[in-house]
Amino acid sequence: MGEPPGGGRNIYVAQGEIAVDSHPETVITTLLGSCVSVCLFDPVAHVGGMNHILLPDDPAASARDRGAAIHAMEMLVNPLLKRGAKKSRMQAKVFGGATFSGLFGDIGAKNIDFVMRYLEVEGIVCTGQSLGGRSARRIKFWPASGRVQQKLVREEPVEVPAARSMGNAPELF
Repeated sequence: MGEPPGGGRNIYVAQGEIAVDSHPETVITTLLGSCVSVCLFDPVAHVGGMNHILLPDDPAASARDRGAAIHAMEMLVNPLLKRGAKKSRMQAKVFGGATFSGLFGDIGAKNIDFVMRYLEVEGIVCTGQSLGGRSARRIKFWPASGRVQQKLVREEPVEVPAARSMGNAPELF
């Protein structure tokens, strides 16, 4: 993504990644399905960050996965603390956790449950959320101000034209 005017950056956060920044014109973005993103912000230090978490849907590995998810949260919190944020002032906005036709079981709900429990245990206030449902979400987060925009991405039916016979030509599919 390009550089916004004034020195800010556009940062895309993919699954398993985090981004932290304090420039007033930086925008952090992601696209979520069953994954969950936490946007953390300290209104005094004017610094924020976003992560993108997905717990694998494997009951046999749940302890390891929980540890990986806790690590993903700490990888977001620790750089904020290094930039002057205080956990007692942090505010969270949480997005994602959609369910798609049972393709991934209830992994969205598991992601939501994990993140909300983590925030509660750590004493981080959740000031906004958009969780669950059946739509993907595009998230834009301005980490210096804590402002977040969400756009729901609704599934649209795709019309596939009927195949035409081309004689002896190979059929492409």
